[in-house]
Amino acid sequence: MTPADLSFDQRHIWHPYTSMTQPLPVYPVISAHECTLKLNDGTPLVDGMSSWWAAIHGYNHPRLNQAMKQQIDSMSHVMFGGITHPPAVDLCRKLVAITPEELECVFLADSGSVAVEVAMKMALQYWQARGEKRHRFLTLGGGYHGDTTGAMSVCCPKNSMHSLWQGYLAEQIFAPAPTCRFDDEWNEHDIVPFARLMAGNRQDIAAVILEPIVQGAGGMRFYHPQWLRQIRRMCDREGILLIADEIATGFGRTGKLFACEHAGITPDILCLGKALTGGTMTLSATLTTRHVAETISDGEAGCFMHGPTFMGNPLACAVASESLSLLENNDWQQQVARIEQQLQAGLTPLAKEPLVADVRVLGAIGVVETHYPVKMAELQRFFVEQGVWIRPFGRLIYLMPPYIISTQELDKLIAAITAAVTHPEFFSQ
Repeated sequence: MTPADLSFDQRHIWHPYTSMTQPLPVYPVISAHECTLKLNDGTPLVDGMSSWWAAIHGYNHPRLNQAMKQQIDSMSHVMFGGITHPPAVDLCRKLVAITPEELECVFLADSGSVAVEVAMKMALQYWQARGEKRHRFLTLGGGYHGDTTGAMSVCCPKNSMHSLWQGYLAEQIFAPAPTCRFDDEWNEHDIVPFARLMAGNRQDIAAVILEPIVQGAGGMRFYHPQWLRQIRRMCDREGILLIADEIATGFGRTGKLFACEHAGITPDILCLGKALTGGTMTLSATLTTRHVAETISDGEAGCFMHGPTFMGNPLACAVASESLSLLENNDWQQQVARIEQQLQAGLTPLAKEPLVADVRVLGAIGVVETHYPVKMAELQRFFVEQGVWIRPFGRLIYLMPPYIISTQELDKLIAAITAAVTHPEFFSQ
């Protein structure tokens, strides 16, 4: 890329969560291989983000590339209305096989946020088909479910990403965020406010929606599996649907294939995305039970009222199917366990640093929470100078590396974070 390219980018291209008047610096990547991003000037960066948690097999994986090359020779896309094709059938067969047996029906969509929109519409249309106009969702404070309108309505309203939209979005019901941590002794009182809100609003609630075990972009917190068990029981007792948003946690990130497995529960609706295609293309899936699907289908509309233009994109389905085959055939459990052990050993000692408020590790997720917000531009530049790609936000510096990362590469990421939290100038005090 030339200086003119970067100048055009700065002037005309809007990046995520970035100002057009005071844009953050961007770093030109020209290639990516395994766990390394290569900058325009040849600088290699060890990637600790898996491209926002999606590239679990690393970059330029030969099997994923081959799946796309082979598929594009047949067809890159064909409408899904009235048409089916082998890549979609193969993918959905695999999704049905690896998820709980109750989740039989698969709806394919474009992105994680759209998967959440689909799940919420399913819940609303389910109750409409039953003759009830339930229109609200009960969720947890500190949650994050995406940037589209419906998804934003169930994101924590105190989160800076979505506080701007209060008063514009549908008003949902927010229970206090879990305080009982993943490894804590279970405290029954932690869930009492949630139980009271469910009991007091049972006639209005279409579904409970939550991120199981790990609250992602809303704060990177890990909560106790008993929370999920209790919520599943309450939903069963009240006849309320449970939506599990596993877009960030699905496909092994927490040490289980799906985070719901930590609690041994099955949701009524499951949202998947991010790592579904191994970080190659955008694709998501929303799975539900036969009961929910047939109730919707037997309602007034006679069908589920949603249909994205690129639904079931053959190219994306083909590479997603191959990504699932990679997971099935490799040793992701051992890879994630090794990453967890190394993150524990490398990050836990940072809890003693004056700038550090907390350190949390679960599976292939490592989080260092600081007392003060990071200065994004300065800290990002420092990380690039250290030869790593880490994208912090707020008071969180975290790692979600590809599962194939080597011990040496992960050590480099840990060392960069260790160095960063000893530099007060990188934080807004």
